[in-house]
Amino acid sequence: MRRIILFFSSNAGLGYAPVAPGTFGTLAGIPAFWLLADLPPLLWLLTFAALLCLSFWIAGAAGAIYGVVDDGRIVIDELVGYLVTIAFLPFNWTTALLGFACFRLFDVSKPPPVNWLDRKLKNGYGVVLDDVAAGIYAAILLRLLLFASEALL
Repeated sequence: MRRIILFFSSNAGLGYAPVAPGTFGTLAGIPAFWLLADLPPLLWLLTFAALLCLSFWIAGAAGAIYGVVDDGRIVIDELVGYLVTIAFLPFNWTTALLGFACFRLFDVSKPPPVNWLDRKLKNGYGVVLDDVAAGIYAAILLRLLLFASEALL
């Protein structure tokens, strides 16, 4: 079970990148976006909810294994945050890459309340929820950028 937890918490090993593991961990979101984009909204939401619940448990269990609640190798939270960013959008490379950049911006800068969640919730929920909050900010920015680019065309 330990190997399974560490495999999923690291997004199939991406969290073991020697530099910027969060950035590498977010890369797992792009194929997930491609796979989920054509699902009907209700099925997309149910799939996301299942992943969210699973990520709370996996992040908490991995933190216990590593002995550090938010160990850098735990990047399943980046996957979840990225999926919040691109939720219900059709897949294309512009959206995927722009969403990636928007999410990384807010995940790294941690504006309030992201920083509060990161500091105060020291468990699997906190590990994941700060990325969900960053994903909400990124989703707003992404949609504004996509709207602006359409308006210019």
